[in-house]
Amino acid sequence: MAKVRPFKGVRPPVEFVTEVASRPYDVLNSEEARIEAEGNEKSLYHIIRPEIDFAPGTDEHAPEVYAKAVENFKKFQDKGWLVQDEKPCYYVYAQTMDGRTQYGFVVAASVEDYMSGRIKKHELTRRDKEEDRMKHVRINRANIEPVFFTFPDNAELEAVLKEVTAKEPVYDFVAADGFGHHFWVVDDDETISRITALFSGIPNMYIADGHHRSAAAALVGKEMADANPNHTGNEEYNYFLAVCFPASHLHVIDYNRLVRDLNGLSESEFMARLADNFVVENKGTDVYKPQHLHNFSLYLNGEWYSLTAKQGTYDDDDPIGSLDVTISSDLILRDVLGITDLRSDKRIDFVGGIRGLEELKRRVDSGEMKLALALYPVTMGQIIKIADTGNIMPPKTTWFEPKLRSGLVIHKLDD
Repeated sequence: MAKVRPFKGVRPPVEFVTEVASRPYDVLNSEEARIEAEGNEKSLYHIIRPEIDFAPGTDEHAPEVYAKAVENFKKFQDKGWLVQDEKPCYYVYAQTMDGRTQYGFVVAASVEDYMSGRIKKHELTRRDKEEDRMKHVRINRANIEPVFFTFPDNAELEAVLKEVTAKEPVYDFVAADGFGHHFWVVDDDETISRITALFSGIPNMYIADGHHRSAAAALVGKEMADANPNHTGNEEYNYFLAVCFPASHLHVIDYNRLVRDLNGLSESEFMARLADNFVVENKGTDVYKPQHLHNFSLYLNGEWYSLTAKQGTYDDDDPIGSLDVTISSDLILRDVLGITDLRSDKRIDFVGGIRGLEELKRRVDSGEMKLALALYPVTMGQIIKIADTGNIMPPKTTWFEPKLRSGLVIHKLDD
């Protein structure tokens, strides 16, 4: 059963929130962070991307860069740009994109739940990326950024969300990307107790986005427990910062592929090979979007095609084999185009659907890429089924939007 608890959040006074809040560290590079933070000493990028306070080209993993994060985190608190709440609270965080709003609980999630598998994952993590985030958590003694969880819909928790969000939010703003962010503080003891009790009835939570941050937070928590001879299990480091959304609130969008060449095949040879496993229909020059599971969109030489996997080429009872990313990886990328390692092959690139199919067309028309392949989005049901069966999603399968805004609330590991 899911174990969560309230915490004394460290967060910006309302007059500073739009200056402090930022995009997550992993959706932009150092130079992009430098540009976004220009002229804004309160930007969270000074903590989560502290290399921007050094000369361009500085190694973001250098010891002095990590030390700068600690210095800046302290400075933000000293100057009152971040202030800790006096009592442990829960929070509700809502995001609006394209007129649609999703609501989640901001909680301290249990390291023990992560270690025991009650918090389920669907992606592999890379040790080097874990270690980078572990250093950041370790030296700041805080989870500066949240991880993104989901859980099966629960009518009583939904009712709590409705009650809390009927009141005026503490923060309510639209970021530069056009996404709305709304934030409520839950500080009354009765509602806090209800939330804790209701989550204890949830069998499992699932990492939607933030597998490396989850691993890093849990591993640092375990490190601190192992190093404390008086460890009780009640210390703050036994918990880490998460935003938990009911599954039906979330919107998974497509994650598409671009390939540089046809692996030595002519266009006619390539299309003939596709016809072995797919029903191929020419859709002309108008952008064609996949219509359902097992239907793909191909853009090649100025024309769009519908590809529908033939019966017998997949098994809907196989949680991995029935994924469209598996079907396309095996039957198109591997068998026809000779791409076997999606993580390292330089002939392939990936584009989140937030950028639209027009971005695929642009990159093919420019001559940079030879073809584009668009996939129907994976469903939350598929993600949960894969996590429940202990399977791992293939690389570059899920893309969630909107991303969580960082800097709305921080969780300290000491208090």
